[in-house]
Amino acid sequence: MCTRPVLEIAIRLNPRAPLVLVTHELDRRPGSMITVVRDVPAPTDLGTDVIGVAAGSELHLDLRLESVMEGVLVTGSVRGTATGECIRCLTEVEQEVEVHLTELFAYPGKQPLEDVDEDEVHELEGDLIDLEPVVRDAVVPALPFQPVCRDDCPGLCSQCGARLADDPDHHHDVVDPRWATLQGLALDEGQPTNEDPGPHGPGSERQEEN
Repeated sequence: MCTRPVLEIAIRLNPRAPLVLVTHELDRRPGSMITVVRDVPAPTDLGTDVIGVAAGSELHLDLRLESVMEGVLVTGSVRGTATGECIRCLTEVEQEVEVHLTELFAYPGKQPLEDVDEDEVHELEGDLIDLEPVVRDAVVPALPFQPVCRDDCPGLCSQCGARLADDPDHHHDVVDPRWATLQGLALDEGQPTNEDPGPHGPGSERQEEN
């Protein structure tokens, strides 16, 4: 029985993608380096459910690409602005985020450095570096787990939902339900009922006639 060979289709990086770095200008001689300083649009899913860097917003890259024996060492910083909601009062939160990168992109087939876990080493694709997963792995953990608009945010009123920071004196008069029941009984005792004729009922007229 004849079997057909399975064709493996390699997905090539787009050298024009914002977070793809081209290294063809970098000499493979260890010690040579180039710098990359640019503003790029942020990729999608760069954050958590409560805060993140919006897709398409500006990310500032300030990087150094250095040729080493095993590949290309990328160091530098990535800076952007994260937006989200305060977990206490639900108002918009905006926070600057800056992370520092130190990542080795190995030449295909090259062994990583002895003190670097092989699973943590990325590979060059030709002369291209895919920086997007590295940026995501650095930015997302740097975001606050529970963002707040300010450290002492009082949050929202538990009864009406009003923002307490807008009205520090905001409060509700809450009556203990046990006292409310006693107050209701006192009011009932002070009011005439249908069974009580009162001073002007039919019985009072007969007394006046006598």
